[in-house]
Amino acid sequence: MLLESVETLEKIAAVEENQITVLLSGAGEEVLKMYGLFDRVTTLTGGYYRELVLEKDQMWSYPMSGRFSLGRYDLLIVSPATSNTIAKLVHGIADNLVTNAVAQAGKGKVRTILVPVDLESGDLDTVLPSKLELELCQNCDICEAAVACPPDAITPAVEIDLLKCQGCAACQTACPFGAVSGGSIVTIHMRKIDIENTKKLQELEGVEVFQHPSKILEHV
Repeated sequence: MLLESVETLEKIAAVEENQITVLLSGAGEEVLKMYGLFDRVTTLTGGYYRELVLEKDQMWSYPMSGRFSLGRYDLLIVSPATSNTIAKLVHGIADNLVTNAVAQAGKGKVRTILVPVDLESGDLDTVLPSKLELELCQNCDICEAAVACPPDAITPAVEIDLLKCQGCAACQTACPFGAVSGGSIVTIHMRKIDIENTKKLQELEGVEVFQHPSKILEHV
């Protein structure tokens, strides 16, 4: 639900009176870049209380989250909330930018909305970022996909370094053999422990749990 979360953010930001501060965990920043969504998020920020707050810039005390304990915001939205984030929240752990913000929001009595990834048992379809399909790769003398890659994230006939990938899809267009895929759907199994942790979110004071980012629009 990463794309859906970004689309919902854009709709909220389109309302002129809404002042939005975007807080990104280190993992959130990395994954947004992998899927080519980072720039869409950054364009929504700029100015006081419209900042882009990156975890790597907040050191270990996460001073920005202090605004929540002071009640400076009307609402905190965490979407999508990963199983790792949820596990920390239900056990009272606040050791990164996002979990610290939720903890401080609770102390400041700031309404919090969470959109967890792991809601139901069974299997879930998810979309992969760019991937080098080795069975299609022809190991060309000059790898057109690698040449076209702006951040030099491709090792020909080996792999794509997703920590460098910007999700621009230039490699997919450049490869004449279709050896670079993007948007492939894989099915993953929901672990019982993750589903149980999600259920425990209901016990957190001041927290509301929604099944999909689009539901947020009905409540802001």
